[in-house]
Formats: sequence, C-alpha cells, structure tokens
Amino acid sequence: MRHAGSGRIRRGEPHAIRRTALLTIEGEKDDICAVGQTVAAQELCSGLRPYTKTHHVQTGVGHYGVFNGRRWDTQIYPLVRSTIHDHERGAPRRRGKRRAAIR
Repeated sequence: MRHAGSGRIRRGEPHAIRRTALLTIEGEKDDICAVGQTVAAQELCSGLRPYTKTHHVQTGVGHYGVFNGRRWDTQIYPLVRSTIHDHERGAPRRRGKRRAAIR
C-alpha cells in the first residue's frame, strides 16, 4: 500500500496499526462501491484485536445515504459515536455481547 501525502510516495503498513478502533460502514444499495469492499480494510489491519473491529452494512441506503439523511441521523451516527466513546483512551472496556464484529 502506498501513500502520496506531502508530495512523496511512502509505503503504508496497515498491519502495523495496533492501538485504535476500526469501524467500516457500507450501504446495502450502494451503486458506487459494492458491498464487501470495506471488509478489505478489516483484513489489512491484521494487527488490531478482533474486539476493536466492527463492520456495519446499513440496509436500505445507497452510497450517499450512508453519511447523509435519516438513517445517518438515527442509526449510523449513533454507531459511530458509540464506537468512538467505547474506544477512547482510558475508557473502561465493555464486557458482554459486542456489536456485529467482523468474522
């Protein structure tokens, strides 16, 4: 994987990422990015523990509906907010059933 920020190309190593949460979100009716494409990010970030990875497919939305509209407000944004809160530095770890983690 290569990164071209600041004008020079540098090699990225997603497997080296270890201390963060990863939430990938897709729209069921996305006509631009097929369902399943963001799962690649989950697999590339192999250094993350499984409980820090979450994948969500939002039913009934397309590409733009993922981050815009009623379902963003009522279903997706609360998931994003919860993921950030759950993984903030110093936050107590949740016990029990976890949201739909990637398998």
